[in-house]
Amino acid sequence: MLSVLVTLCCAGLVTAEYQPNWPSLDARPLPSWYDEGKFGIFLVWGVYSVPSFGSEWFWERWQGPKPNKTYVDFMTKNYPPGFSYADFAPMFKAELFDPDEWAKCLSDSGAKYVVLTSKHHEGFTN
Repeated sequence: MLSVLVTLCCAGLVTAEYQPNWPSLDARPLPSWYDEGKFGIFLVWGVYSVPSFGSEWFWERWQGPKPNKTYVDFMTKNYPPGFSYADFAPMFKAELFDPDEWAKCLSDSGAKYVVLTSKHHEGFTN
């Protein structure tokens, strides 16, 4: 499945240089597999999956500029004082991940493409 995804992604690459501004980036063509796909799946999976609470917005709602009391209370109840977002990283083991099961499920869904997003807005990459 991974080799199929890599092939699909690379097939639509265009060699061009773009400037670091919106008009230049907006001028790039959409790859045909994306533009004509009609149905695709974006998987959002990362460190925020460890607490199994909320969504990929976990960090923002726990430690962002306007912390959400529900998230703060969850962390206070379930993790020791001083526990940081980075402390979730060694716990992210995906021990129940079954790539064959995922491939079958994604294929059976009729999706024409799958995009795995492992770095979300919180920017965690350690």
